[in-house]
Amino acid sequence: MLWGCKKFTDPAPQNNGDFDNIYTEPALAHGLLLNGYTRLPSNGWTFNDVATDDAVSNDINNNFRKMATGQWSAAFNPVDQWTNARAGIQYINLFLAESDKVLWDSKDPVLSRMFNDRMKGEAYALRAYLMSYLLQAHAGKVGGTLYGFPLVLQPETPASDFNQPRATFDACIKQIYGDLDRAEQLLPLDYVDISSTSQIPAKYAGVNVETYNRVFGKFFNQRMTGRISKAIRARVALMGASPAFATGNSTTWADAAGYAAEVLKLNNWLANLDPNGVTWYDNRSEIDALASGASPREILWRTNVGSSSDLEAANYPPTLSGQGRINPTQNLVDAFPMLNGYPITSTPQSGYNPSAPFTGRDPRLAKFIVYNGNTIGPTNKVINTTTDLASNDDGLNRKEVSTRTGYYMKKLLRQDVSRTPTVNNQKHYRPHIRYTEMFLIYAEAANEAWGPTANGGNPYSAYDIIKAIRARAGIGTTNGDAYLESVKGDKDAMRTLIRNERRLELAFEGFRFWDLRRWNAALTEPVKGLSISQGVYQQIDVEARNYQEYMRFGPVPYSEILKYNALQQNTGW
Repeated sequence: MLWGCKKFTDPAPQNNGDFDNIYTEPALAHGLLLNGYTRLPSNGWTFNDVATDDAVSNDINNNFRKMATGQWSAAFNPVDQWTNARAGIQYINLFLAESDKVLWDSKDPVLSRMFNDRMKGEAYALRAYLMSYLLQAHAGKVGGTLYGFPLVLQPETPASDFNQPRATFDACIKQIYGDLDRAEQLLPLDYVDISSTSQIPAKYAGVNVETYNRVFGKFFNQRMTGRISKAIRARVALMGASPAFATGNSTTWADAAGYAAEVLKLNNWLANLDPNGVTWYDNRSEIDALASGASPREILWRTNVGSSSDLEAANYPPTLSGQGRINPTQNLVDAFPMLNGYPITSTPQSGYNPSAPFTGRDPRLAKFIVYNGNTIGPTNKVINTTTDLASNDDGLNRKEVSTRTGYYMKKLLRQDVSRTPTVNNQKHYRPHIRYTEMFLIYAEAANEAWGPTANGGNPYSAYDIIKAIRARAGIGTTNGDAYLESVKGDKDAMRTLIRNERRLELAFEGFRFWDLRRWNAALTEPVKGLSISQGVYQQIDVEARNYQEYMRFGPVPYSEILKYNALQQNTGW
């Protein structure tokens, strides 16, 4: 992928050529498209959870820590997407403007058209994806009107007028939908090798199987497809229908539910809910056996697989030679229900005991978070987070790489990685989109559109989806999930439950920061931790959250506001 970009963007001096070379050298034109892929915003973990009530960092230089404690500004914005996304869109616009002129195959005009169709489809989907991140990070209100970003759909040149106003949120979201429509018309649902000409679309009639597979075969797995485009549409619609954005566009909750339903129908709904989807990051035999381009059952779209121990080095507790960087909060721990499905605040039904707070809890708690007495690593080391032992580096606030909350992150880490006495690298990947996310989008939108138990003509309701997700996690299985049954007739109570399930299932994957904002939820809940000494459990204050109300929308970069007077800054920034 990078080869094409490098050849186009960084040629050796003696090989500098004219731009017109792209028309006869398709690798150069391909490089324009591939540059869009290199700018995907979610290729690496950002852990913006540190800027929420879910986590803190023990790294004093962490930008999300600075952001959450009062330093967020239009000049300092760790969640900025403006520069990266707009640069990617410029490359894609250039590709789309020139693609029809490129001789993709000099010998076969039909093959040339097929390559052109596929790569234009990819380009439209990529542009929509990058625009969705622009909208998420920079949409906001000016004088009561909800705006997005400047809609630049043609390649810009030195002679272009760069002083363009922001389009409305509604115009931006409609452009995203339009690009996704074009992508789905040009792309296959998935890249698979076919075996019969009967599987070839009518528009390519007369093409043989080998030729079709050369363009649309499995070799191109993990590039944009029709299925991915549908999932992007569902994600964008969820944002558009949410309270923070609902008055600025025409997307409804029913739209969001319908778009998610399209994706889930293609995947056979709950029949294909991965029973091991909770621990997708540590399903070792599954990950190690992944063929090139293949995805596990839980994953709709993913990054490349790479071998490393960097994530573990950053997040293992100190006694496992880690830096313990991401510290889950007591706030998040308290969000995990009891094994019987009741929230810990539901007494006496839950059976929660503050003196034994980790007993009888949702099994996901032990999988996602290292608490005192829980185990981690290849030797199942028991971690002690108490303040009792002066020599215990894993204890609360013991040293600069110790936990600040009494907890360490366990989710996302492979438990067979060793950091000492020798480093043992293992395979990892990052999902761009998980099927569990699609289920949660559907559940949230369906509940808002039709209530907890209605299905809008689909096979399942929000209640059905949440019941299945909770059963997979292992909660409420011995009592018929009595708590869920008690709230299934209450739309507001079901909303609270769905949002909590989303918080747990997608923890540390970069959703909480944006979810709180699109829900118009509280941003300033103080972050808590847990101090344990002599067997006594005491909640402690760890970090205040310093956000103003206007900060539920992010800023346009200050540097852009200085340059272009047509750009209006979001209110408050």
